[in-house]
Amino acid sequence: MRAVIIRTFGDPSGMEVTDLPVPTPGVGEVLVRTEAIGVGGVDVVIRRGGIAEATRDSGMIPGSEAAGVVTATGADVDPAWVGRRVWAFTGISGGYAEYVIARADEIVALSSELSSVQAVTLGGAAPVAHFALERAHLVEGESVLVRGAAGSIGLAGVELAARAGAATIAVTTSSPERGERLRAFGATHVLDRAGAGDPNALDGFDVILDIVGGPDLPRFIERLAPNGRLIAVGVVGGFPPADFGTALLAGFRRSITFGTLSLDTVPRDELARVRREMFDDAVRGVLSPVVHDTLPLSAAAEAHRLMDAGEVFGRIVLVP
Repeated sequence: MRAVIIRTFGDPSGMEVTDLPVPTPGVGEVLVRTEAIGVGGVDVVIRRGGIAEATRDSGMIPGSEAAGVVTATGADVDPAWVGRRVWAFTGISGGYAEYVIARADEIVALSSELSSVQAVTLGGAAPVAHFALERAHLVEGESVLVRGAAGSIGLAGVELAARAGAATIAVTTSSPERGERLRAFGATHVLDRAGAGDPNALDGFDVILDIVGGPDLPRFIERLAPNGRLIAVGVVGGFPPADFGTALLAGFRRSITFGTLSLDTVPRDELARVRREMFDDAVRGVLSPVVHDTLPLSAAAEAHRLMDAGEVFGRIVLVP
């Protein structure tokens, strides 16, 4: 099978296409012939070398989600899965390939009304936004800032916050044009990457959904209103400064909260339930699977260059 590997961590030029044997599913696993593969922010962080656990393995296959048809099952898996189209989570690696392995409790059957491309646009991203807003205890009438809103997690966060009845939804993005596109999904105020650019925007927000991280994170902690909650779900802009907690203590009298959210801590049955709901919402037209572009698997490095340049609105999908 064809697969993309990271030969050298860092620049996208360290990625290459190679031929590998088709893997065999083990106990509790399934083999999926991929039809679509999502390119996520965590893939970029791993490729840059930002996650030490992943960078130990030169030659790893990046990618964490794919959709396609189950072609084989391992022991202790119902063989009735064979022939069914599914969304599959592959872990922190293994997704950029013509065949992938996933645990049977990490797959979700797909409706014929939802394409595989749409599934990988929402399958990983929308649950992150859902559980992050849940962890922030967002309630109707509160204000929200989505930092890094033009990606798939950010777009889902904007739509879900609007559905929850947020009174104000500000977004940060790289250009006014992208900001105008975000208004169609529920954004009410458009800010630049530094959090400026709209004199009518609030100074403080009840909830901040942060996908970016990076050196400016303390500046956004300072934008929390009294009793405000910032939930970090990504570090696509790099890791924050080591002393970012100083901003939390400086805001001590405002009773502000900083938290993180990883789907690794969500119970598998609850995660599967919400993911199915997100897919149903997409079919009903109340959640948007925004695809920036579909590229061949062999163009994975180009997909990462676009991600590094901040040029992606929605999600890039690789097609074998």
